Amino acid sequence: MAAIDTIYNYYLSTYGNNTVNRYDTHKKSELRSIYNEMVKVNKNNPLYKVLGLDTGDASRFAIDIKESALELTKTAHSLSQPDDVKKGLFKKKVAASSDEDHVKVSYVGDEDESELTDTFTLSVKNLAKPQVNHGKYLDPNLRDIKSGVYTFDLQNESSTYEFQFAVGDKDTNKTVLNKLSKLINTANVGVSASIDTTNGDWQALVLTSKETGLAESENFLFNITAGGDPQSHVAMNVLGIDEITDPAVSSTFTLNGTEHHSLANTFTINKEFEITLVDAHEDGGEARIGFENDADAIYDNVSKLVNSFNKTINVAVSSNSEAKEGQHTAKLQHDLSVVSNGMRERLEPLGLMVDDNGAISINKDTFTEAVKNDTEGNIFNELNSFKNAAAQRASQISINPVSYMNKVVVAYKNPGREFNTPYATSLYAGMMMDSYI
Repeated sequence: MAAIDTIYNYYLSTYGNNTVNRYDTHKKSELRSIYNEMVKVNKNNPLYKVLGLDTGDASRFAIDIKESALELTKTAHSLSQPDDVKKGLFKKKVAASSDEDHVKVSYVGDEDESELTDTFTLSVKNLAKPQVNHGKYLDPNLRDIKSGVYTFDLQNESSTYEFQFAVGDKDTNKTVLNKLSKLINTANVGVSASIDTTNGDWQALVLTSKETGLAESENFLFNITAGGDPQSHVAMNVLGIDEITDPAVSSTFTLNGTEHHSLANTFTINKEFEITLVDAHEDGGEARIGFENDADAIYDNVSKLVNSFNKTINVAVSSNSEAKEGQHTAKLQHDLSVVSNGMRERLEPLGLMVDDNGAISINKDTFTEAVKNDTEGNIFNELNSFKNAAAQRASQISINPVSYMNKVVVAYKNPGREFNTPYATSLYAGMMMDSYI
């Protein structure tokens, strides 16, 4: 049993940590079909002796073939649904804008790609803007507010907040403005404060609403009023932050020629498209919103398929130069390269380059360009054909990995009177093999 223990250890150490996904599970009918295929192969083959079982080389080779072929099959199945290439991961789409300098878009709806056909035009007349209260410019080195304690109220749509600040003998206009800016920003009342230093050496306190747009029932997004005492009114006159210098404005845009308004520059349409207005169009310009192929997502998925395909070829190529007893690598490489070489003329225009061994490399620039320029879906038909051919060949390989091992024929079966040899069926399942079986 030493040989069989060695093979189990090899299998567990090499493939025991593989991630299991839903394509590793099967229905009873699927398992029955696989078993029947193995029995059919077994029934039609002669009686033979497999070489290399005593050293374990043949067993390890069969396991490598089986696992790489199964991985290729799982990858192919994960990239499409039966009889519907459009629902596969080959055909990923994203919402796109023809003019991202003015309108950006992302799709947030149901990802049923069979229904991703909506297109519309959008023209931006003006962006939504916040309310701005720009205070008066003050000399930062002087102090225009007397020492004391002052109050003012900030009112928004839902609440009124009272603020209190103190001015000391050593304060200047600069320290008072910084103190007020920090006070308002820390309060988190939907208004941000900043210091405007663009007017030479003079400075002003600027209050800006965090929200944009103004509903028809609103007169302001926030309102500043001085406290009830006379000193606070004097301080407010000095600061000048109680005056609305730039009222909030809602965005205005046309959707398929019909005018609409929004309180914000980011909004959703039909719970499907998230629109972000970036800049106003001039001279009646417009952006066309629709769907385009997601070249990056498709490239990633095709790379997964190609890597799985190449991994199976590498099982043969890596052993070809130093093939050990029990390995028939040339036949394995031939059976796989037939798939890629047979589709070479159809794959290479897409950037899938086939080398002399039958392995495939992807030229990303060529592939991306082909995807973006494909309006008829031809590229997906070619990718789907390659996927199906690779999956079919991988399935055949996984059913009968022993066909790629060196064997000595012991006896041919009586033609027309073939029978099953149940003890040999495990060989065709790629299971562990011992020289005594």
